[in-house]
Amino acid sequence: MHILLVEDDDELASRLARGLGQAGFVIERASDGHDGLELALQPQMDVIVLDLGLPGKSGLEVLREIRSRGITTPVLVLTARGTWADKVGGLNDGADDYLTKPFHLPELIARLNALRRRTGGHASSALLFEDLSLNIASGEVTRDGVPLDLTALELRMLKYFMHRVRHVVSQNDLVEHLYSVDDMRESNTIEVYISRLRRKIGPDKIKTIRGLGYRFG
Repeated sequence: MHILLVEDDDELASRLARGLGQAGFVIERASDGHDGLELALQPQMDVIVLDLGLPGKSGLEVLREIRSRGITTPVLVLTARGTWADKVGGLNDGADDYLTKPFHLPELIARLNALRRRTGGHASSALLFEDLSLNIASGEVTRDGVPLDLTALELRMLKYFMHRVRHVVSQNDLVEHLYSVDDMRESNTIEVYISRLRRKIGPDKIKTIRGLGYRFG
């Protein structure tokens, strides 16, 4: 599932991004309302986690604008405010759920999964590219219909790439996404895993862009 996290508290946003990434979500981040709105308009977003107290544009302003443009992506409002009026205001402006800080990461994950189920899943159950198919629910990967035997790290890396077809992904992006694995933090180790993945899915699907990183597709 592709999550847009709009949160101006860098420490909290980094912690949430790591935790959600480790749980198998693909995370895009924005730290202010203007960038959040721009990313919220992208069609690949499955759920938006939106803080209310944002610089630039407030979370409620972002929420009202995306709804006024017909964007139906589920929105979970995240805020330090806990009054009934704030909650009702967010829901009336088009939010689908509401979570008050502080909270535990497992509750956020449960609410994100529930939003996907309730909305019929903006998130597709499968990622497809050329002869590759990745079933998000089961983790099964096939190439021309033949199952591939991928390690957990290879699967997470492939999922990350397949959510970013034809986008350049830096080594730092990969390190951040695979942050929980200590030996993945070295760039030469990333290259080893890229090489292994290429052998399994086909050598031409992941291209090295010198000085920038990698591009899938």
